[in-house]
Amino acid sequence: MADKSDNQTSAKDADVASSETTATGNIKALLGRKLGMTQVFTDKGVARAVTLVEAGPCTVTGIRSEDKDGYEAVQIGFGTAKHINKSQEGHLKKSKSQPSHIREVRQSYDGKVGDSIDVEVFEVGDKVTVTGISKGKGFAGTIKRHNFSRGPMSHGSRNKRRPGSIGSMYPQKIFKGKKMAGRMGGDRVTVKNLGIEAVDSDNKILAISGAVPGRRGEVVLIKGQK
Repeated sequence: MADKSDNQTSAKDADVASSETTATGNIKALLGRKLGMTQVFTDKGVARAVTLVEAGPCTVTGIRSEDKDGYEAVQIGFGTAKHINKSQEGHLKKSKSQPSHIREVRQSYDGKVGDSIDVEVFEVGDKVTVTGISKGKGFAGTIKRHNFSRGPMSHGSRNKRRPGSIGSMYPQKIFKGKKMAGRMGGDRVTVKNLGIEAVDSDNKILAISGAVPGRRGEVVLIKGQK
């Protein structure tokens, strides 16, 4: 006959195990900071370019439900802010966190506010979508910005790097979206179908195949694909 204390101990262990299992819910999304690029070698000796991202840990700062908000989503926070205003302080009070970056992901979540999410939600071979702000290039001409061809460089040509004709007499205006010189880069860019090549749980680092938008130190959003 089992001892009553043993039954209580096993019940406590079961509760702890269940709480650890649902700590990250069913979400596959993380905020991280881009560290740079390197290369890894596969089992067959093939070199692959990867981007290293210091991902997480992220704190769940809010949960949106279909009944209350009209859509399902989870809000995650990353980093530590030095100062936050009163409205942010009230919003983050329940999660007991002070993140410097907050993003909302349209995924269902069965956990609770205050949960911590780390790199272990991803596995090697997972397909992900990465969103970030691309590098700013400043004011650029049509050749660099839109891949225009230059004119001849000899025989008295005056059309070396000029944009060329931008319209005719009618309609006496420039249509919006015309390819011309202007500010380049600094846009929100999403890259799909990237793969997880390695997961370093100790250092909280993900190795993602290919290039990820943004400069070194840029905060990016990593979401799992179905």
